Amino acid sequence: MRAILVIDMQDGMADRIRAGRVPVNPDAPGQIAALLADARGRGLPVIHVHHEDPDPASPFRKGEPGAAPMPCSMPLAGETVLWKHASSAFAGTGLDAHLRALGVTELVVAGAVAAFCVTSTVRMASDLGYKVLLPQDALLGFDLPAHDGGRIDAVTVHRVTLSILGADFAKLTSVAELAA
Repeated sequence: MRAILVIDMQDGMADRIRAGRVPVNPDAPGQIAALLADARGRGLPVIHVHHEDPDPASPFRKGEPGAAPMPCSMPLAGETVLWKHASSAFAGTGLDAHLRALGVTELVVAGAVAAFCVTSTVRMASDLGYKVLLPQDALLGFDLPAHDGGRIDAVTVHRVTLSILGADFAKLTSVAELAA
């Protein structure tokens, strides 16, 4: 059985974009909305994992505006919402047990940020034996400070991220391919 997992699509991500950080895939929120509409129409399980940062200065704290779901990924009644405190959606959330109880073997992963929480989740899902489908157009990503100074642009970070994940951990796809 296939399930849809949406990671960290919270208003804190939209705040980054409004503050001038240019994301790769500016249409990702619309693509995620389309992915969710298709999944809901097919009766597939939808799981939302939100980030809750213990740092009092973080916008990603439960109850703060930045932690609220973006409109594109608003959970519906009956959909599972888990809160994580680490990068992987599997760390400390009970996600694996929940998926196994549903009989899920195939996991579509979408959301933010591609090079961080999405990567951690995809790699762990693969390690746990799930077949992972990664719709490239339903991922948010940003530029990154380089370890040796300067910045790595969002397109390059995304290209490298997808190349690594597609090489060994997930099947790269698109929202349209998943809906077909």
